[in-house]
Amino acid sequence: MTVNHPPHIAALHEKMLRKRLWVVITKAVAPREELAKLLEAHLRHQIRLEKEGIMFGAGPLSNPDGSPTGTGMIIIRADSEADARRIADQDPFHSSGLRTYTLQQWSLNEGRLTITVDFSDQTYRLT
Repeated sequence: MTVNHPPHIAALHEKMLRKRLWVVITKAVAPREELAKLLEAHLRHQIRLEKEGIMFGAGPLSNPDGSPTGTGMIIIRADSEADARRIADQDPFHSSGLRTYTLQQWSLNEGRLTITVDFSDQTYRLT
């Protein structure tokens, strides 16, 4: 869908990253005890996606007070909806039916990533 913005808005938008990613919102549909049985397989799957450069980020969602919601978010790089769905379907939690998910396309436009490396003590900080 193309939106016709005034020129000054279009110029700002033109500079934005517009990186297409896919957001998997995953929700538990099984008791925590059942999920625990596949937690290691799920984590190994997530780490593999990270190491292969497929995963942008992932983690649980919580309420403002920090309490768990049973919902998580996984952001992946994929060329198409079909590829994104294939990747999400491979998660052991999803393939076993212990969690369900929805899939949405996301355009990453604005933001900042800061990495500080201190050579003197070989430490780093990601903010």
